[in-house]
Amino acid sequence: MSSPAPSTLRARLAAVLPDTAPWRSSRDFRLLWGQGLVTYFASAMAMVALPLQIKELTDSPLAVGAMGAVELVPLVVFGLYGGALADAVDRRRVIVATEAGLGLLALLLLGNALLDEPLLWPLYVVAAGVSALAGLQRPALDSLLARIVPHEQQTAAAALNSLRWQLGAIAGPSLAGVVVAYAGHAPAYAVTLAGFAASVLMCRRLSPAPPAHDAEKPSLRSIAEGARYAWSRPVLLGTYAIDLAAMVFAFPNAVFPFLADELDAPWSLGLMYAAGSVGSLVLGLTSGWTSKVRRHGLLVAGGAAGWGLAIAGAGWFGNVWLVLLCLAFAGAGDMLSGLGRSTIWNQTIPEELRGRLAGIEVLSYSVGPQLGQVRAGVMAGWTGTRTAVWAGGVACVASVGLLCLALPKLLRYDSATDEDALRRKAQQETAAAGAG
Repeated sequence: MSSPAPSTLRARLAAVLPDTAPWRSSRDFRLLWGQGLVTYFASAMAMVALPLQIKELTDSPLAVGAMGAVELVPLVVFGLYGGALADAVDRRRVIVATEAGLGLLALLLLGNALLDEPLLWPLYVVAAGVSALAGLQRPALDSLLARIVPHEQQTAAAALNSLRWQLGAIAGPSLAGVVVAYAGHAPAYAVTLAGFAASVLMCRRLSPAPPAHDAEKPSLRSIAEGARYAWSRPVLLGTYAIDLAAMVFAFPNAVFPFLADELDAPWSLGLMYAAGSVGSLVLGLTSGWTSKVRRHGLLVAGGAAGWGLAIAGAGWFGNVWLVLLCLAFAGAGDMLSGLGRSTIWNQTIPEELRGRLAGIEVLSYSVGPQLGQVRAGVMAGWTGTRTAVWAGGVACVASVGLLCLALPKLLRYDSATDEDALRRKAQQETAAAGAG
């Protein structure tokens, strides 16, 4: 049997491997992608070292858990404000300023770690500060993607960004764990500081991203205007609602330690946390076909339903390897849904509202998983761990079905015919022609 011709093999690989068109077409996208990868690895050092240092100083699980409490409110408040800010000022300035601020917080951690007796309170101050700066920065970063990447390449850009995130999520903490274990907290924070310094230099090379001439100043009124726009668009509303439902009902990470014990496999705990990222990475490495999809609402709903089914399987099966496989499939489903959401957001939201809607996305990202952790923990206390996991997955699938019935325009979304998508594409083409 003859082997495929080289041209045929290349075509088959191109249909599966990630579409790199955004890398080739946009210098700013290449800069942001590289900056994000550096930042993920640098941040991973602090993400591992910070809670471990609190543990060493207090020997209290409550003290470590309190870090999450001080992070949530700043993320929500500054995320919403950051969305309005991203629509009112040059987004590059917001990104550079917040990266510099994160670098200063890393310097504070380093200075505290070098003390003979490190203090506890600066660790909480830094945790809250990082959350606030991340909330300010995320809308500017997310809204910039729709400006620097051509309309038809948004799905490919989302896949490449997700691939970058998964690489950082898998390799970053692993490397950080080694550095912290063998070198200590101070060297880990020094790496974080160096990473943010490099990131600032890369962000300064981005093209200016000024706001519209008639942009409103950041205010509660401007934030409310963005919320009203989102509420008036059933397609957008569906993306937010499905993502929120998937996280609230089927985000059981908080009970993984108990699930591992019930399966008589405490050694599998780390693999449980990593399995989802592995599944997402596999999908990202084979995401070339998603660039040809036009019905992105189907990706949102199908991916979320697949996530729910896989989480249900993880709670139902009693074999630890099947559980890990289910969690990997869940990660792939979550990424597929995320690609659909990101594409719809970037293809339909007007430029003058992009920052504020990105702020609402930050709210969705932060609140859903937090509520999901609470749901899983409370239900596990009532019904047992495995029941809490599989029942949450079933509830996720049911809620996705109900939301699709209530918001049918989401499933009918077609980037080639949707009015908002065509309007946004024309807006982008006009801006590109003006710049040329």
